[in-house]
Amino acid sequence: MDAASFLTVCMNPTLQKTLCFSGLIPDRVNRTSRYRLDASGKGINVTRVLTQLGKRCLHLTQLGGALRPLFLDRCRDDGLELEWVESGSPIRFCYTLIDEAAASVTELVEESEPVSAGAEDLLLETYRRCMPDHGGVIISGTKAAGFSGNLVPRMVQLAKERGKTVILDLRGEDLLGSLPYRPDIIKPNLDEFTATFAPDMPEEGSRDRTAAICRELWERYQVRIILTRGKDSVWFAEAGVLEAYPVEAVPPVNTTGSGDAFTAGAAAALSGGASLRDAVAEGVRCGGLNARSLKAGSILTSG
Repeated sequence: MDAASFLTVCMNPTLQKTLCFSGLIPDRVNRTSRYRLDASGKGINVTRVLTQLGKRCLHLTQLGGALRPLFLDRCRDDGLELEWVESGSPIRFCYTLIDEAAASVTELVEESEPVSAGAEDLLLETYRRCMPDHGGVIISGTKAAGFSGNLVPRMVQLAKERGKTVILDLRGEDLLGSLPYRPDIIKPNLDEFTATFAPDMPEEGSRDRTAAICRELWERYQVRIILTRGKDSVWFAEAGVLEAYPVEAVPPVNTTGSGDAFTAGAAAALSGGASLRDAVAEGVRCGGLNARSLKAGSILTSG
């Protein structure tokens, strides 16, 4: 087992179409010659950045439909190592529309079609086979329709029983169901954290309430917490103590995937023995590099 290698898991892959416009005009035909098509989804983005950072990484996902060969070709182009199971769920498209004049990034997201019966058992069987060879497990994003609510918590349980470091970029029931198995790090953004743990939280006084929730989660599960907040400072909590790390403003090209690049950077730093604060710093660095790249989920300059 390589303690510095990762198994990344995401059960909702996508093909990401990025289109860049000098200016978008509503109710008009908008044309552009600047566009790209990439394999994506939160787990693929994390895997790509970990690979770019020189880390050994295997991505586990489900794939189905006629676009699977195209998706796999894009992954091979990026040098990504994949394990996948047949799911019968066609790979969806997501779209990023970049308006340079307005300095805006708009995401259009297709929901997935349900996976076929048996896909969950196949995925869990493959996970059991792959997981022992890796020191860290990173589970990101929402599940495709058709997977049960028990799947993600079961994956966390199996990883922790084998002593793996587990990082979760999840929200809602998947996150709540996983906490009793004591993942090492949870890293939702603040909106996801609030929706999961305190949907009634007013904006005013949110830091105090967030700090109280972080203390409670530490007392119950000994989990460390990282909360990204877009262009604002990152909040992070260790032993239940909430701190902030500043985020330097950068002129963005494409912010899609910056949270995933953050996850990869922080995970890579932690695998090298970094403190949580230093891991957050590396996450911020990688998130900023991603925002400067037209390609989502990449810390390499691309046009």
